[in-house]
Amino acid sequence: MASLGKLGGAMALSFGALGSSLGVGAAGPAAVGSWKKCFAQNKAAPFVLVTFVGAPLSQTIYGMILMNQMAAKVTVQAGGKLEDIAAAAANWPAMLGIGLFGGMAIGLSAWYQGKIGASASDAMAETGKGFGNYLMALGIVETVALFVMVFIGGLL
Repeated sequence: MASLGKLGGAMALSFGALGSSLGVGAAGPAAVGSWKKCFAQNKAAPFVLVTFVGAPLSQTIYGMILMNQMAAKVTVQAGGKLEDIAAAAANWPAMLGIGLFGGMAIGLSAWYQGKIGASASDAMAETGKGFGNYLMALGIVETVALFVMVFIGGLL
């Protein structure tokens, strides 16, 4: 039963990483296309677009933090008295649910952060302006992942 609880933690990490991959996969080609446009127009290609490509990676870290919180809870509960082991066994459905839904929410945040980063890359390369504004939009969707990590982690 403790293993099923740990599976929930693995799901939190995995869905966070999946979302990070999708987010980078959305922002990366847009940045490359934006650089190509700049090169074709003999304009300087803004290196700062790497920021938009890499932004979704932080959600993998949030998934890992949630996984570690869950693993610590299962280990503490399962590594002691008979009552603690029984509590860990009874808690596995909650751990699976937290890992599944928390990981999915964190991953979706990363994916949409990549979509925003793709638009920001195009806009930044075209105008050379607005980096702070684009970063704010990325930060807002990042906040969703932070809220999920903190609030759902509070259920443990």
